[in-house]
Amino acid sequence: MRAIVIDKPGGPEVLTWREVPDPLPDRGEIIIDVAASAVNRADALQRQGFYNPPAGASPYPGLECSGTVAEVGPDVVGFAPGDRVCALLSGGGYAEKVAVPWQQVMRVPDGVDLVEAAGLPEVACTVWSNVFMTARLRKGETLLVHGGASGIGTMAIQLAKAFGSRVVVTAGSPEKIARCLELGADEGIDYRREDFSEKVKADVILDIMGGKYLPGNVRALRTGGRLVVIGLQGGAKGELDLGALLAKRASVHGTTLRARPVDEKGVIVRGVVENVWPLVDAGAIRPVVHARVPLSDAAQAHRILESGEHTGKILLVG
Repeated sequence: MRAIVIDKPGGPEVLTWREVPDPLPDRGEIIIDVAASAVNRADALQRQGFYNPPAGASPYPGLECSGTVAEVGPDVVGFAPGDRVCALLSGGGYAEKVAVPWQQVMRVPDGVDLVEAAGLPEVACTVWSNVFMTARLRKGETLLVHGGASGIGTMAIQLAKAFGSRVVVTAGSPEKIARCLELGADEGIDYRREDFSEKVKADVILDIMGGKYLPGNVRALRTGGRLVVIGLQGGAKGELDLGALLAKRASVHGTTLRARPVDEKGVIVRGVVENVWPLVDAGAIRPVVHARVPLSDAAQAHRILESGEHTGKILLVG
């Protein structure tokens, strides 16, 4: 098979499309013929040498994919060759084939294009696990989403609205804010011109920025609020006002998804299938796709990601 290989850290140009050995199914694993993968910020960090795959994971980038089941290993439950699926991966999505534990595989919802389904697993699992499992967002509460036009942001808007919450987003341009409002956001804040902490009070904040936004996030929390940090685009260190946190009886959670054990990912995946997929089937939630790029030209997809001009997901099509 062919895959995108990273021989050395660097810019998009280090992503090389070449022949590599086919994966073999281990016990409990499925081999998927990949129709498409999707680009995530973690892929760019891996390319730069800052985010190595977990032990035992594929060395090739790619945290999600869609495709068709080609082969099942021993002890696989509920899947057979020919099934249309998408999957949450620890790596290996930028390839023609990938091996993945069956617990991380989901059937593609009815009515969803097989290629577009590649843009669902990472964002659906990230939003469900953080906003609903960890922060326990409830109907009528306000969710603040930083990076509302990102893949995660566009999913968070749709899912929170479907569960009856108010959604406020930050984004970097009027055009991106307008797109977020079209998806259902109630309010948009241009972070380049306005201080979000003076504009909104939120029960739950989903944050991709980390240190840079920590003081403002604490100011923006309501009493009993929950801040969930899932990214460090604004740095790993920030000043935390513990007095303000205590006075609000608020909490800060830091989470990652990629390095979790299979059993934990399986719980998240089952939650997505039970709670998110019916909304996708009903048309209340849909993949938001900015561009489709050939998998062999992953470098161009990374340039689009790093330009910051996209809204939603960038797909890599095999």
